[in-house]
Amino acid sequence: MILAPMPHNEMQRLQALRELLILDTAPEERFDRISAFAAKEFDVPIALVSLVDRDRQWFKSSFGMDVCETPRDISFCGHAVNMSETLVVHDALKDQRFADNPMVIGEPYVRFYAGALLRLPYGQIVGTFCIMDRRPRVFDKLDVAILGGLRDLVVEEMFRREEALT
Repeated sequence: MILAPMPHNEMQRLQALRELLILDTAPEERFDRISAFAAKEFDVPIALVSLVDRDRQWFKSSFGMDVCETPRDISFCGHAVNMSETLVVHDALKDQRFADNPMVIGEPYVRFYAGALLRLPYGQIVGTFCIMDRRPRVFDKLDVAILGGLRDLVVEEMFRREEALT
């Protein structure tokens, strides 16, 4: 397993995440509906709104997983926040970054991952809207676009939530 490097702007990224006042809040139906739709649309068992904190990834919405967070150092999303576009891992067992990852060789047995970046309007990436499967998959440009559209809905809801708090 290869640990994800820290983004060059990690301090600013974490500050932007904290300013959203969303970490460790209760589940919200508006996020859960998007995750459930993605799971059905892509026929995958897992869809998450994943926020990458300093030492963990925390799930604002978790469809198909019974945990609300996992350590950042084993997260696929920790790698994704370093990317400039959607991270797609067609077969985690064939990717040296993830082949011996505890989430690949154990529960939930992730083989496929696609994570669209939750990029805030001022540029900070705070996490991903991601889907996972227990089998390898092909994921084409149309699939990436659909996932990106759903991710955009998640970001819009994050800001509607923030506006409602102020």
